[in-house]
Amino acid sequence: MTLLADPRIAGLVTLIRAALRPPAGTGRIALALCLGAICHATFAAGVLAMIAAMFFGLSESLGTVPWPMAALANAALIVQFPLAHSLLLTGRGGRVLARLIPGPHGQTLATTTYATVASAQLLALFTLWTPSGIVWWRAEGAAFWALSMAYGASWLILMKASFDAGAEVQSGALGWMSLLARIRPVFPDMPTAGLFRLIRQPIYVAFALTLWTPPVWTPDQLALAISLTAYCLLAPRLKERRFAARYGPRFARYRAKVPYILPALTKDDPHAQ
Repeated sequence: MTLLADPRIAGLVTLIRAALRPPAGTGRIALALCLGAICHATFAAGVLAMIAAMFFGLSESLGTVPWPMAALANAALIVQFPLAHSLLLTGRGGRVLARLIPGPHGQTLATTTYATVASAQLLALFTLWTPSGIVWWRAEGAAFWALSMAYGASWLILMKASFDAGAEVQSGALGWMSLLARIRPVFPDMPTAGLFRLIRQPIYVAFALTLWTPPVWTPDQLALAISLTAYCLLAPRLKERRFAARYGPRFARYRAKVPYILPALTKDDPHAQ
């Protein structure tokens, strides 16, 4: 007869195990806070890397791939961002996101996971780029200050557009904060306020503006600007298909009154009946 067969010993072991067991929800809270910290740290690093790298026209980076293989490496860095960024927003991509976090919380954390992946992609693009070493033009004097102000204004517009679209989704906070509160993620309504009153895709337009306003121009910056501007013009079509399916006639009325990327000369209110 073993000690654990004694009811008194077995009862004591049960009490000790219960006393040592973490409080209910501790694992969930730790997971939410840990992934939230990783998400926002990666987000900040990716954005700062992009701001700094493009300010110098991609003439400064950490990539060291020998040329001409560097051209292929840089092309792969450009392609990986829009490709994964778009594929993960499809139905199949959403299921992949939900499985990236093992356990029962993967679906709740999907927006946090998505933002983390996108931020890591940006970080890779702008830190692993191999500069060509060619500088076509570097603004000086008044031109430098004018372009620097335009570059800064483009980023401010991008921040404003992201806030108008729902900062909790754009930053990835929706997932981990929902898990922390033990609620289902509630996505913001279809954005029609702020910059969305002027055009339907202000985030993509602002992103494109950041590509064309740096004060230093190189072949690297031109290749990046052309590639990602094409993405900014075409990718929102996929987004609008999702909105059309989700919001139906409401999005159709909004689309009929608000232009795609260029503000209209008239001031029709998309909320007008």
